Amino acid sequence: MTADTRVAVITGAASGIGRALAVHYAKHGVRSVIGTFPGDPHDPEETLRLVKDAGGQAVIHEVDVRSTPSVDAFAERAVNEFGRLDYAVANAGVLRNSSLGEMTDERWDDMLDVDLTGVLRTLRAGSAQMTEGGAMVAVSSIAGGVYGWEEHAHYAAAKAGVLGLIRSVAAELGPRGIRANAVIPGLIETPQSLDPVNSLGPEGLQRAGRDIPWGRVGRPEEVASVIGFLTSDDAAYVTGQSVTVDGGLTIKMRA
Repeated sequence: MTADTRVAVITGAASGIGRALAVHYAKHGVRSVIGTFPGDPHDPEETLRLVKDAGGQAVIHEVDVRSTPSVDAFAERAVNEFGRLDYAVANAGVLRNSSLGEMTDERWDDMLDVDLTGVLRTLRAGSAQMTEGGAMVAVSSIAGGVYGWEEHAHYAAAKAGVLGLIRSVAAELGPRGIRANAVIPGLIETPQSLDPVNSLGPEGLQRAGRDIPWGRVGRPEEVASVIGFLTSDDAAYVTGQSVTVDGGLTIKMRA
């Protein structure tokens, strides 16, 4: 099986890491189903344009990872459109700040429904359509995956949960020849991290970048290339792992 026969579904592909991954796949002959949430302000047509400019094939599909029927239909779209499904990437997520004192049950549940249970739905739906040789990747975060983050306990809990989910899924699906891994992005310049209300914002990212050994925050393409590796045959013996992509942030002792 060559790369140009393979098909991926990517949630949250209207911008950021998801968009960069769709373009990365296009450059390597992998066809994509571009998952986009109807309420997302970013234009999935721009992702599709970039894919086509890179010589790739893709279709846009609206998906709400809070809904099992919606996610199931998303995975089925790959088979209906391209005849198969090989890679499933659970990238969709939301970021909201809330102190512990203001953390209502609703805020907690809404966050986990997207950022953790949404990952489960994506992996479950993807695995149902895959045959041997499939690969799945879930996007965690340095917040929760490595560090705690004040006023983001629900987000960090969800992202930490993704790592346990991936290890368990990898153990379960290994006998079927399906691999599952996670990436833990550090500080990456995406629309989510550029949000000054719920995340660091442009100025906060610039300040933080000075403390990173690599000297700057990361780019979506730098995470996408790692996801591309993890789903490729080059990572054929890698499963149940979590790869941190952070420019060295987590290995530097702060004075």
